[in-house]
Amino acid sequence: MSSYDVAVIGSGPGGYVAAIRCAQLGMKTAIIEKYSTLGGTCLNVGCIPSKALLDSSHHYEDAIKHFDDHGIELGDVKFSLEKMIARKQGVVDQTTKGIEFLMDKNKIDVYQGVGSFKDATHIVISGEDEKTIEAKNTIIATGSKPSTLPFITLDKERIITSTEALKLPEVPKHLIVIGGGVIGLELGQVYKRLGAEVTVVEYMDRIIPTMDVAQSKELLKVFKKQKVKFALSHGVSAVERKGDEITVKATDKKGKEVEFKGDYVLVSVGRRAYTDGLNLDAVGIKTDDRGRIDVNAHLQTNVSNIYAIGDVVKGAMLAHKAEEEGVVVAEQLAGQKPHIDYNLIPGVVYTWPEVASVGKTEQELKEAGVQYKSGQFPMRALGRSRASGDTDGFVKILADKTTDEVLGVHMVGARVADLIAEGVTAMEFRASAEDIARMSHAHPTYAEAVKEAALAATEDRALHI
Repeated sequence: MSSYDVAVIGSGPGGYVAAIRCAQLGMKTAIIEKYSTLGGTCLNVGCIPSKALLDSSHHYEDAIKHFDDHGIELGDVKFSLEKMIARKQGVVDQTTKGIEFLMDKNKIDVYQGVGSFKDATHIVISGEDEKTIEAKNTIIATGSKPSTLPFITLDKERIITSTEALKLPEVPKHLIVIGGGVIGLELGQVYKRLGAEVTVVEYMDRIIPTMDVAQSKELLKVFKKQKVKFALSHGVSAVERKGDEITVKATDKKGKEVEFKGDYVLVSVGRRAYTDGLNLDAVGIKTDDRGRIDVNAHLQTNVSNIYAIGDVVKGAMLAHKAEEEGVVVAEQLAGQKPHIDYNLIPGVVYTWPEVASVGKTEQELKEAGVQYKSGQFPMRALGRSRASGDTDGFVKILADKTTDEVLGVHMVGARVADLIAEGVTAMEFRASAEDIARMSHAHPTYAEAVKEAALAATEDRALHI
């Protein structure tokens, strides 16, 4: 029987990063993955493939709608969905092979099969050849699966989740998206660009409801400009399929039942922690009412040598949050004292324009009774935005009214998924709005909007509005 210092169950961003850091710190490490490829949801059917399709569809939309503005004449532009999906798969394959290389490089043993607990230090790996390994410590990183509603039957043909939406055989005529969160909006925009009619049905009164209200309003305005339809404050009550036609029944805020008909329905109502097959009962690991594994501040379960990270525990279901947690557990096992500030985990929506946030929203500050000031700067006032034609969006900085410490940064615009790192860095070092305002930002850049928003939050000193 092989023995290890650490066994990691699950090879998504949290799991494989945890394994690498453990190996770097001198621990003999194994990783267990039930699928034939490493990388988990993010690399195989999540973050990476969705961004590949977003980029491909964005290029197509630019070609048919915006190239002429730049003096580029192409004639009759066509696309091949088959080639787009093949390219997407190529990106996925290259990325997952990269994880295999990292496992080899760091001398991490990889086991394919379902890992389940026999007891606190022994894991049975079922596969072609069942085997048992011994581990002093185990990190559970099994991630999440798409959620659905109890009355919806997912046939994975026309009533689908994000997994199936990444490999459709055709562009839908009318795609109905149930859920106005990140996944639904991103994939909805992919198919809208390719010619589908898209209707988003959302239970809440706004899209991306966990982000700042100003971001929700701005993105809704942009999507409506792009001819996406929205039914907000609508509770879905039934989804029925007859042949190739799907009927979605919903009730609006006045109690009136309405129907939407399309040929595909994307159910994107969130994700649930995935613990199937772990045999948690064998070791007495506790879960909460949403199926997430209970952990303490050190990501330790009630069984002292077993930890859990990523989507399988509470908190935002984000790949980079899982990575940070994986590093934290590895370093704790090595006797170090790492930290993680969950307030500084950024959130991003990869639509175009992109949406990005870190820290507190304006609503959260109001609810907490914090006295704050706000500075906002529109992207349309930037020379760089006008040059590229990406004039939608803004940057908003929230700062403490007394100390001027930055409490939140919220952005909508071109490349803000990358730009939000400036806000994270500033807040990690407890910067004030004045600190950001005094920093030189290259001209012309999108980043100038951050400086201008900081100036706006500091005695309303923005220079270009």
